[in-house]
Amino acid sequence: MTYSIVARDPNTGEIGVAVQSHYFSVGSVVTWARAGVGAVATQSMAEMSYGPLGLDLMAAGKSPEEALGALLKADQKFETRQVAMVDAKGRLAVHTGKKCIPYAGHITGDQFTCEANLMSNDRIWGAMEKSYTKNSDLLFPERLVATLEAAEEAGGDIRGKQSAAILIVSPDLYPSYWQGRILELRVEDHAEPLPELKRLLRLRRGYEWAEKGDDFLSSGKFKESQDAFQKAKNYAPEIDELGYWEGISLLESGRANEATPVLRAIFKKDKRWIQVTKSLKEIGMIKPDEASLNVLFANLS
Repeated sequence: MTYSIVARDPNTGEIGVAVQSHYFSVGSVVTWARAGVGAVATQSMAEMSYGPLGLDLMAAGKSPEEALGALLKADQKFETRQVAMVDAKGRLAVHTGKKCIPYAGHITGDQFTCEANLMSNDRIWGAMEKSYTKNSDLLFPERLVATLEAAEEAGGDIRGKQSAAILIVSPDLYPSYWQGRILELRVEDHAEPLPELKRLLRLRRGYEWAEKGDDFLSSGKFKESQDAFQKAKNYAPEIDELGYWEGISLLESGRANEATPVLRAIFKKDKRWIQVTKSLKEIGMIKPDEASLNVLFANLS
């Protein structure tokens, strides 16, 4: 009893699935994906085995249509299932059983399919299709989330809302099934799961830039590091740690005058960052001069 989108991004080749439902921890049941193989959404009296088995069949060379057909044929309760699959080539398969609770239906497009059941009306999957098609300029994760928002705006699950999830994998095939996960976020239980999912995605963007900043910093690329941490802070200004690393990048690039107010503001809020800074200097990750450190720590003990 949920709505979801399964898609392959034609620009990047990334494969993903996103879902929202009035059900606790919907992402642990509905969303399945494997890098270089495909993605599956299994819902409506959900049989979880459609996820891993569908991916196994596609990994073995079956098309989504062949994989889904084989699983439905072996399932005595197939008319209660709603399942969608996409593979790494963008091929699709989707099934809405005759015994799915109304309103239930699906719609397909270019390398994507939207499906829903137990909805407040029969316009939900059409609204999702229009949103996904219209928002082609968005990054793939943001585009999937916008599609879920369109479903909610059109009426959504007749029972309301509770949880949401998004899972995106790489187009590249990896030797192990757990590799190649680009993004996985879950809102297990929340009064507003989609705004919360968007917030988590925004924070994820911030931490992605922070990780790039870390890499630049450890390689001595101070300007690039500073730029990356600035972008991280812009995405998530409420996370003090991202501002801290921006300050460290300024310090390491020889701009102590600019670093000092940034870092001291964080030190005043939480003195534990002073010890973090001392520890980084101790292991040689940062190499500020003593005069700069004295200014940073003055009157903060």
